[in-house]
Amino acid sequence: MEEIEVPTEHLHEQIKEKTEELIEKGEGKSFLYIAISTALMAVFAAIAGLLAGHHSNEALIDQIKASDQWAYYQAKSIKAEIRLLQVTAGKEVSKSPEEEKKEAAELSKKAREFEEDSKGHLEKHVWLARAVTLFQVAIAISAISILTKKKMLWMVGVVISLVGLVFFAVGVL
Repeated sequence: MEEIEVPTEHLHEQIKEKTEELIEKGEGKSFLYIAISTALMAVFAAIAGLLAGHHSNEALIDQIKASDQWAYYQAKSIKAEIRLLQVTAGKEVSKSPEEEKKEAAELSKKAREFEEDSKGHLEKHVWLARAVTLFQVAIAISAISILTKKKMLWMVGVVISLVGLVFFAVGVL
């Protein structure tokens, strides 16, 4: 799986330019805080994006490991049945069917553990991906607040960003 991209560079430039314009006019002191908070939102979006990609990759790797273990488990189960047929036919075997079944059970347990690990990583990925989305929305709304000079929009962006922080925390913990 691939990393989640956070396409906010152009917004940073617009915010910076508009804030500098407003400061030159003497109107932009409060908009400086909006620009700083928006930059922080972008930092969290970038970190959440990287972590979401990491957990997505780990989920995939663990799922592959589980699949490998299940294949090995099937091979051991088949060997156990063959050994049972050999023993029934009176042939001597290097391993008893019970030993093969015991090894197969251990492989089954490992496969289930890998599946659980994969599910855990995928769950974290989902939370972090949602956080990225919320941060991106908050950044866009904050940029609009600077461009339209409406501080109320910035407050909406901050609230959305706080929800994004909650998703981020759940995804990290």
